[in-house]
Amino acid sequence: MFDSKVFTTFATMKEVNTDIRTLEVILNDQKREKENWSSERLCSREEESLVDLNSPQAQVVIGVRRSGKSTLCFQALESAGVKYAYVDFDDERLASIGTNQLNDVLEVLYRIYNSFNYIFLDEIQNIEGWPLFVNRLLRTKMHVILTGSNAKLLSSDLATHLTGRSSEISLYPFSFGEYCAIKGVDFKNRTTKSIAEQRKAFDEYMKQGGFPELLNIKNGRKYIANLVDNILKRDIEQRYHIAFPAQFENMAHHLLNVSPYIVSTSDLAESFNFKSLHTVRNYIDYLKQAYVLVGLKRFSQKSKVRITQEKIYAVDVAMMNQRENAFAGDNLGWRLETIVLIQLLRKCKQNGWDLYYLKDRSGECDFIVCNGKTVLQAIQVSYDISSEATYKREINGLLLACRQTKCENLLLLTDYEYKDVEKDGHHISIRPVYDWSINNP
Repeated sequence: MFDSKVFTTFATMKEVNTDIRTLEVILNDQKREKENWSSERLCSREEESLVDLNSPQAQVVIGVRRSGKSTLCFQALESAGVKYAYVDFDDERLASIGTNQLNDVLEVLYRIYNSFNYIFLDEIQNIEGWPLFVNRLLRTKMHVILTGSNAKLLSSDLATHLTGRSSEISLYPFSFGEYCAIKGVDFKNRTTKSIAEQRKAFDEYMKQGGFPELLNIKNGRKYIANLVDNILKRDIEQRYHIAFPAQFENMAHHLLNVSPYIVSTSDLAESFNFKSLHTVRNYIDYLKQAYVLVGLKRFSQKSKVRITQEKIYAVDVAMMNQRENAFAGDNLGWRLETIVLIQLLRKCKQNGWDLYYLKDRSGECDFIVCNGKTVLQAIQVSYDISSEATYKREINGLLLACRQTKCENLLLLTDYEYKDVEKDGHHISIRPVYDWSINNP
């Protein structure tokens, strides 16, 4: 006699078993992919030392897509020689995985890897409800390493569910020093030959940018265009249910074309036909959360001033013009300023410092580095100071910063100048960015 209850139970069991078998195939594929990394030449990253594998806190590596987050975690785990399991949730075959199936993932990992006390969860923000799963792993004394490419999804969930149980590490594309290391350029010495090699490498870096995969790809323009398109459509439009995708994408590309740019929400609303300034602010915030753009606040002792007139930059110079219909040109001065900003952000995040720009009616200074209320350094960036007018403007910007902040550590970064000058009783160092980048990691 046919028993429908028995059949339903059997069918359900069969469906669950099929799901687990599929998971096993996917995670075995990912294990082999991970093992292949061992044969590749990988660049050591400055942030690798920040991954504390002995900590009871989840180690969270966050940054723009394709910046090398997975490789960083892999190298930290491999160097430590620990047993770990690996899951890449950016795999399209895992797109339908829900919170209720995360335990199945863990079960399959134990089948594949046997025993392990470290687990590496790549692009974890793709799974809704992931913090509860991670919290449970931490309670069992599992060491958890996470990566993600959306700041808000990670940080808001971390703050809600993992308060005090996570440590965030920001990762950007290659610094110039890392670029030299992977290209085999001697950046430790100052011989005539090594300086020539460094300058040549910097010219390439300033045009190509620091995304690791660009070193092995001939069509960098197509790569960056696809990367930006993927971030806009997948990481932002789908997640945040963008109501005006065409307008949003046009504004995003415009901001990459004109960065560095002091944000004017009213101008952007008018240019792209947004009825609400709130919409413009939200869209810019989404671009920053996905690390397409990074923001810099205006320097002031007053909190109200610091939250106005934010200045935004592309996260890497490759995004400034290696896209279809960019029309951005070389913009060497803007590119140089962007490289300096990202290098300063690396240093400031590692040291717990703050970074601002200074601007008032009498002039401006590109970067003000602060440790709390103490101003550590004022920095100007100019590609070419051979013109008397340009030289005077940049020096005056540093003197303005000195007057307003009482900081005497004044630095002017250029493409090639290397000297020290005195102006109105103040010492100013002038250095080429390529030299400053590799000597001030």
